[in-house]
Amino acid sequence: MSTKQPTGKVLLKIVLALFALGAVAVIAGGVYVYRNPLALHVRNTRGALDVSGFERVEVDVTSGKLVVWRGAPSSGEPGPDIVFLHGAGDQAGAWAKTTPKLRDRYRVHLLDLPGHGESEPLDGPLAYSVVLAGVEDYLDGLERPTLVGHSMGAWLATVYAHRHPDNVTRLLAVNGGALHAGDTGVNLLPRDREEARRTMAALRDPSSPEIPGFVLDDVVRRSAAGPIGRLTAELEDMERHLLDGRLGEIRTPVDLIWGESDRHLDLDYARRLERELPAARLTTIERCGHLPPNECPGPFREALEQVLALDPPAPNEPRGDAEMPGDQNDPR
Repeated sequence: MSTKQPTGKVLLKIVLALFALGAVAVIAGGVYVYRNPLALHVRNTRGALDVSGFERVEVDVTSGKLVVWRGAPSSGEPGPDIVFLHGAGDQAGAWAKTTPKLRDRYRVHLLDLPGHGESEPLDGPLAYSVVLAGVEDYLDGLERPTLVGHSMGAWLATVYAHRHPDNVTRLLAVNGGALHAGDTGVNLLPRDREEARRTMAALRDPSSPEIPGFVLDDVVRRSAAGPIGRLTAELEDMERHLLDGRLGEIRTPVDLIWGESDRHLDLDYARRLERELPAARLTTIERCGHLPPNECPGPFREALEQVLALDPPAPNEPRGDAEMPGDQNDPR
């Protein structure tokens, strides 16, 4: 049975058609990136967790389905548990650049906080107490984990340590805590591009690359409808979980890791925490703002690993800021 070979004209038409399809795909992809840069960032960071060997699991807790990414030592030896709690409006992929190596020594748990990422509840007002209850349910199933929390995650970890002192080995709080910060002048629900630009400038070091306008536009679109907007609908519930005047009751040793350039929760806030906690130690990262895992992953990873290698801070030991130099070769 013979088969006709396509003529030169037919081949040209096929090539042009394929080129046109490819061009359409590229244009469509470009439009998607332009309109949804934050969604693409989330997808990339979660993909990085998958590539790094973390396993996505779903757990039923009080708040509904909780999505957790888990990783354990490849040797099969069970290591101690270390749990990472991201900040408001973020998701587990925030830790993608800083946690893979920890799987050599720990059973690593990266949570999508309730109401964040793929964890329920996925819509409606989001009460802090609901987020806390879901985290508590998960942590209660572990044996004395180390907790690492960023921003609101640090607040959640601090409240958990206050409530369950016998079930936490140590706490690492990254640019966050359980004290009222007052009016920082930073609007986390910007209404337009310029407000978003001012907000991101306050959260990041001046030397960090400028954020493109189309990304700032996506920040505006997503902030009000996302977890931050949902949380602010329940502000009274959030305020009930602050620990002003009660940090002295916390028995868990606390390491504070702080980006020095943070103008939302600045170094004065970090030093308040250090003074009021019975056992605390402050480590700072220069040329880094409120978002160390994202803005300066290299220096943050170095600080995290060095702090974990130290014994936890002892009560009433002499305190002094430990400074982590910026990593000149790290992509900012």
